[in-house]
Amino acid sequence: MKIEKKNVLVVIEPEDLINYYSDDVILIDLCRDSTYAQHHIPGAVHVSTAEIMLGMPPAVGELPSKAALNQLFSRIGLSDDRLVIVYDDEGGGWAGRFIWLLDVIGHENYAYVNGGLHAWLKAGLPTESTTNHLEPSNYQVVIHSQPVADRDYILSHLNDERVMIWDARSPEEFSGKKVFARKAGHIPGAVNFEWTRAMDSQNNYRIKSKQILQSELCELGVTADKEIITHCQTHHRSGFTYMVLRYLDFPNVKAYPGSWSDWGNHPETPVEN
Repeated sequence: MKIEKKNVLVVIEPEDLINYYSDDVILIDLCRDSTYAQHHIPGAVHVSTAEIMLGMPPAVGELPSKAALNQLFSRIGLSDDRLVIVYDDEGGGWAGRFIWLLDVIGHENYAYVNGGLHAWLKAGLPTESTTNHLEPSNYQVVIHSQPVADRDYILSHLNDERVMIWDARSPEEFSGKKVFARKAGHIPGAVNFEWTRAMDSQNNYRIKSKQILQSELCELGVTADKEIITHCQTHHRSGFTYMVLRYLDFPNVKAYPGSWSDWGNHPETPVEN
């Protein structure tokens, strides 16, 4: 089943995934390596989380090099006309980061398996342990800046009422009680909505309903008429919140890949706590 390219995230329930199996679909598993080796959704190709981050301290979550991205997307056989369906084993952080990467390279034909492997297993659906490979392509990425906010961009928009920063870290990190960088606290003006609050833990970590999410986010000022920049410590947890904003069809969304590991370790960035 082909999904027309558009910014809104398409969410597929586990029981419906079978309807999307075809030669035009790439199913990507972003679970832990050991989990993939034990069991995964049939046909899924594994992508290690190390492949989707730069991995260089202090800001390990920065965008990988173009050469690394070319290698990754060629390995999985990506082409412009293929639908990419993603899932992970933790509720959507890594899957969301992969969707952000697809937006960065301008590939908007994607979908998410709601609840990921947790929901799949809970539904009693079949798994396999075979390592899958696809025919590689020769994909050459083109980087699109729209989904990316760097430190300078955020600094230049700190006093812009049309821009809202969504900090997906824990309340303790946001307030400065827990410190994982040289500085404690948060970006001035940011609002805190921990990433797990957007999941339904009673429903196998599926994304909460649009009505509930829109209501909860609106109370914080996170609304569709603003540009929303989301981040966490390394743009892992905020992969999920980026995906949530796509799910809600927010038209102007960015992620800060450097996240707090960049901001909190820079000597000249302002902080609040």
